[in-house]
Amino acid sequence: MQRANLLEKVLKSGVVSVVRSDSPEKAIKIVEAVVSGGITSIELTYSVPKANDVIAELVEKYQGTNVVIGAGTVLDPTSARLAIIAGAQFVVSPSFNVEVAKICNLYQIPYVPGILTPKEAQIALEYGSELIKLFPGDITGPKMIKDLKGPFPYINILPSGGVNVDNVADWFEAGAAAVSAGGGVTAPALTDDYAAVTENAKKFIAAFEEAKK
Repeated sequence: MQRANLLEKVLKSGVVSVVRSDSPEKAIKIVEAVVSGGITSIELTYSVPKANDVIAELVEKYQGTNVVIGAGTVLDPTSARLAIIAGAQFVVSPSFNVEVAKICNLYQIPYVPGILTPKEAQIALEYGSELIKLFPGDITGPKMIKDLKGPFPYINILPSGGVNVDNVADWFEAGAAAVSAGGGVTAPALTDDYAAVTENAKKFIAAFEEAKK
C-alpha cells in the first residue's frame, strides 16, 4: 500500500523536478524554490554532495505535506538502500538495474528506471516498475510513448530530457503519465536566482494543468 500511495502522489503532481547542485545547502534552496512554485515531486540526484543527508533533511522538512522526495541517478543497490534508509520516497535511475529493483520492491518504494527500447521496458515491467522513465526524451520525442503504448497499453511513462514548458502538452497528449524536468526549471539557480526557479516551476505546473484539461 505504501508504494501505491507514494506513486499516486508522484503521478498526481504531474511534474517531477530534477535537482542537481554542487553543494547540499544550494540543493535545499533549489528544492524550496521549486516547491514554492507548486511542484511537489522532487528528484534529488546522487551527484549532490552528501545526498543522503539532504534527502533526510528534506523528507523531515516536508513531512505531512504532498511533497515527495526521491533519489535520482541511483546506479547500484547500495546507493538505493542508503537512499531509502535516508527516507527517499521513490528511486530513479538512468537505466534499469535488477538489484536496485529488488531492493526497492523489498522496501515497497517505487523504482523508476530509465529505458530506451521496448525490450528494456518489458524487463522493467517484469520486475515490478509501475512508472518507467523514458530517457533521453530529447532523442525519442513524444511519439515514442505512443509507440510503446501499442504493445504495452498499461505502461506509465515519465519522459525525462527534452521536456520544456512549450512541449509539455505534446508529451501528455502522447500519453505521458507525468513529465520530468531538470534545467528547464532549476537553471536560474546557477546564478542564485531562486525567484526565477519558482517562476519556472509555476510555468510548468500551469502547462501541466492546461494539458490535463
